[in-house]
Amino acid sequence: MADKTILKALRGETQAVPPIWMMRQAGRYLPEYRATRAQAGDFLKLCYNPDLAAEVTLQPIRRFGFDAAILFADILLLPQALGADLWFVTGEGPRLSTITKEDDFAPMKSKDDIHTVLGPVYETVKILSRELPKESTLIGFAGAPWTVATYMIAGRGTPDQGPAHALRMGNNELFEKVIDLLTVSTIEYLDMQIQAGAEVVKIFDSWAGSLKGDAFEKYAVAPARIITQELKKRHPGIPIIGFPREAGDGYIGFAKKTGVDCVALDNSITPEWGAKHVQVDGCVQGNLKSSHMVTGGQELIDGVRHVRDTFAKGPHIFNLGHGITPDANPDNVSLMIETLRENT
Repeated sequence: MADKTILKALRGETQAVPPIWMMRQAGRYLPEYRATRAQAGDFLKLCYNPDLAAEVTLQPIRRFGFDAAILFADILLLPQALGADLWFVTGEGPRLSTITKEDDFAPMKSKDDIHTVLGPVYETVKILSRELPKESTLIGFAGAPWTVATYMIAGRGTPDQGPAHALRMGNNELFEKVIDLLTVSTIEYLDMQIQAGAEVVKIFDSWAGSLKGDAFEKYAVAPARIITQELKKRHPGIPIIGFPREAGDGYIGFAKKTGVDCVALDNSITPEWGAKHVQVDGCVQGNLKSSHMVTGGQELIDGVRHVRDTFAKGPHIFNLGHGITPDANPDNVSLMIETLRENT
């Protein structure tokens, strides 16, 4: 439906009230999510249960009326589909088997062998494409190659992505094999999401900010460009959102370099900076501080108005600068939406 507000923004249209969705909008801050996750048994079982994954995706749409739903999944399902061992430690996050030498990489599967594992994800997308309200846009997603590689190399999240940088500099041939495999596999993964009904896809490069200079161009920009070009070749007109988090000056020109239709902005830059340097090239998404969802009050109201009004002269999708945190108050989410849509 071409008149969906998210799709209008992604086409470059400026709207009186920007459309809104929220990163991690299906998650632990919602009691109904916690109940469904308990029903599933654990996080990975929830990701791979199409009925329950669709249910948690729909929960924030029912409660808040967001303009978009984002598929409930995890960026590390792709490395699992490629053959990595994946598990989650309660309170600590994901763990994976590591790739530090050629023998670790050799057993990895090809891009054509990922769909058996990821089939339930595509089924979730099909359910959502049927059950979402007709005015809501369905967003699919994947992690960017660099970000996913940092987990595959270190076996977990790290503060500085040090193990991945060490492999990049110490054994660049192996490092680039990992990046190349993730790039082509991400294309196939997102292609199948689009075939299943995703109307927009987003590429999350959560650790892009630790890439500097030429490394940013080579391992953040170039893979995003390859993925974007191939998806648009296969699916002309498919909108793509890029999120090179904490890229700093790397945000400038990112849309033009990669071909993405929208650049999501984090909180390391101000709305004024984003409007001046990034929105000039097209749609931007963001960038209210996630902490407002915890603290609420007048600061939340002022923050929403500030972000909305600063980006009001161009195409904008209202969102947080990062995912909502588990300690957020759902009432603050309602207040954010009410404030955004006031006087309409």
